[in-house]
Amino acid sequence: MNLRQQSEQLERAYLSPLACFSDSSRGRRIPEAECSVRTVFQRDRDRIIHSKSFRRLKHKTQVFIIPEGDHYRTRLTHTLEVAQISRTVARALRLNEDLTEAIALGHDLGHTPFGHAGEAALSKILKSGFKHNEQSLRVVDVLESGRGLNLTYEVRDGILNHTGPVQPITLEGQIVRIADRIAYINHDIDDSLRGGVLTVDQLPEDCINILGRLHRDRINTMVLDLINTGLQYPGKIGLSEQIQKATDDLRSYLFKHVYVDSEAKREEIKATNLIQSLFSYFMENPGHLPGEHRAWINEMGVERVVVDYIAGMTDRYAIARFKKLFVPQGFPVV
Repeated sequence: MNLRQQSEQLERAYLSPLACFSDSSRGRRIPEAECSVRTVFQRDRDRIIHSKSFRRLKHKTQVFIIPEGDHYRTRLTHTLEVAQISRTVARALRLNEDLTEAIALGHDLGHTPFGHAGEAALSKILKSGFKHNEQSLRVVDVLESGRGLNLTYEVRDGILNHTGPVQPITLEGQIVRIADRIAYINHDIDDSLRGGVLTVDQLPEDCINILGRLHRDRINTMVLDLINTGLQYPGKIGLSEQIQKATDDLRSYLFKHVYVDSEAKREEIKATNLIQSLFSYFMENPGHLPGEHRAWINEMGVERVVVDYIAGMTDRYAIARFKKLFVPQGFPVV
């Protein structure tokens, strides 16, 4: 019996019967030999962590576009916070922690530069629309390394359905779906307070009285409630009615005062114009795309390739490309 098989045996002995067991995965789109050390979900996690798409998340916007401070969240730190919350809940409920972590680490790989402003800009451009969860699946299925990562069905399902109308098929994926919201609601409040967009006194009192006044208290309240609900109702992944309402109300408050109309969003028009300009330029000049992208044009069409190229950019790379293409460069002095 090798190390992978021992791990699979330990899962069967310890995890809840409701867990998704590594040895019962629906498998990969392209069959491949099993690893002798890692389970299929551990292997998926490692592939995601070592991908270029994952590394680029460190320079992609969460809420604040190109923040000047050192402590604002990026798409990467958001992803790590989601993974931490997800693993805590999965462990407490004796579900598959490795599967949960893999989904959490991969869920935002398809996010655009400049956060949701970039997503909205590309959605207007692409005839079929653009959704970051669908793009995340596209990254792991097709774009990463030019051939995709060949992940398991369960991880791919969790990535695709971490947002939107369809629930993930696994309880582990459902944990990530809620952990994502817990993470961004709380860290976006923290960043908004740091940036002077909000003050503690402006937060809705009815929500704060239930969830907690401090960042750590709110996360603790939500996570413990998620765990306790799962323990009380096995097979149900969700918050209690009271905590869910307070969380939804707090999220609605953020949409009104931070996500839509606030000082934090003042650069979004510029970001939208930048993305639209890049799209128009590369549609007219597809020969100027990097070679790895030009190679896909015959198969996917120019529009799809240009959108994939722009969606994969970091904030600073998109700005650098824009400057090179549209901002006059100083003539070198000899």
